[in-house]
Amino acid sequence: MAISNTPAQDYVQSDYSNSARLNINGSAQEQKFIENLIVETIEIYGQNIYYVPRTLVNRDSVFGEDSDSKFESAKPIRAYVNNVEGWEGQGELLSKFGIRIEDKTTFIFSREKFKTAVDDSTVLNVEGRPNEGDLIWFPVTKHLFSIQFVEAEKPFYQLGKGYVWECQCELFEYSDEEINTGIADLDAVETAFANAITVGLVAGGSGTFTAGETITGGTSNVTAEVKSFDAATRTLIVINRSGTFQVPETVTGGTSSASWTTATYNTIQNVNSEFDQNNDFETLDNDIIDFTESNPFGSVGSTTDTTI
Repeated sequence: MAISNTPAQDYVQSDYSNSARLNINGSAQEQKFIENLIVETIEIYGQNIYYVPRTLVNRDSVFGEDSDSKFESAKPIRAYVNNVEGWEGQGELLSKFGIRIEDKTTFIFSREKFKTAVDDSTVLNVEGRPNEGDLIWFPVTKHLFSIQFVEAEKPFYQLGKGYVWECQCELFEYSDEEINTGIADLDAVETAFANAITVGLVAGGSGTFTAGETITGGTSNVTAEVKSFDAATRTLIVINRSGTFQVPETVTGGTSSASWTTATYNTIQNVNSEFDQNNDFETLDNDIIDFTESNPFGSVGSTTDTTI
């Protein structure tokens, strides 16, 4: 907009149309300049993290939850850690259920970088922004965080535009989700904390099951992921079961082609937890309650009940 004041005289603005109005929100060039400064700042002072999108498997439309979520990819991106003095939150708490660690932190992404590094190369449940429920793997500390809330209005529309996503996160509480991202340290979370049960095998099987492969029951068609296999003791430990194997039935490795027959199977003895006492209670309660009487409410966990 050009204003002429010739000859020189007192001038009173009277044209307030769009063409003459001063744009306090800034031009596209000014907005791009601010955006470039933010991207550069995060690249200099930020940290390398992995953004881990969640895949919904069996979403509960009433509670809005999905206990069977999968995490099958991890996208590297640069993020700024908002508090450099340490974790936020209440830290370590001693509760009646033991010690709880409630560390929290805030990761800040450039919107432009998030679009190119994550949004353009993967399918998000809500496109165009980070999603609550997705994970962030912080390799420096080997912490896995869950996004609880995404703030979209901080800073509040500088020059009329938003430039960052502020993800408020807390430590992820693993509950038997499947994690197969290709990042060894991240995938180890599943191996260490997934519900793992022991399958005893009959002598005379062939081949050696390999860790990480999928096995399939020949009769039940149930699948599971191998955590470990000991041919000497004929002990197979599996995680991520899709159901219950039959006894006996032949289980076959998808990669190794190993083939063995099941002999014993205990669904309530989680060998990944030293504090799990389900099997102890199941064994000891036989001295207290007479379980020979029929139960009108259904069956319960048992070392012999193969319906669970």
